[in-house]
Amino acid sequence: MVVSRSVSVPLSEIELRVSRSSGPGGQHANVTASRVEAIFDVAGSPSLSEDQRKRVMARVGPRLTAVAQDTRSQARNRELALERLRTRLASALSVPRTRHATRPSKASRTERLESKRRRSDVKRARRRPGADDY
Repeated sequence: MVVSRSVSVPLSEIELRVSRSSGPGGQHANVTASRVEAIFDVAGSPSLSEDQRKRVMARVGPRLTAVAQDTRSQARNRELALERLRTRLASALSVPRTRHATRPSKASRTERLESKRRRSDVKRARRRPGADDY
């Protein structure tokens, strides 16, 4: 299963469990095991590097699970569970970009001061006239 450009996890590392679904299917759901749970052991995975393993474990813990019971078909639920697992693993592996501090431009500073001045004038105009205004 390809997770990102640099990471791919063999399906042999993903444990798939099936059980009876509580989803759609009527009487059919009572006799078929269509609910699929995909479990990935992050802590024991040889396909992840040490840094990747630490990052994923810090975000989601030592085991990553995804469940699908949306459809009547076990095969389709297996696809959905694997896709959800892949999405969660990819988001846990993503490295956030570092933020570089920037300074406000001269135009934005001028605009801010001008808007404060306008607002001050509006509030001053609403005040009750004082003794020195006559």
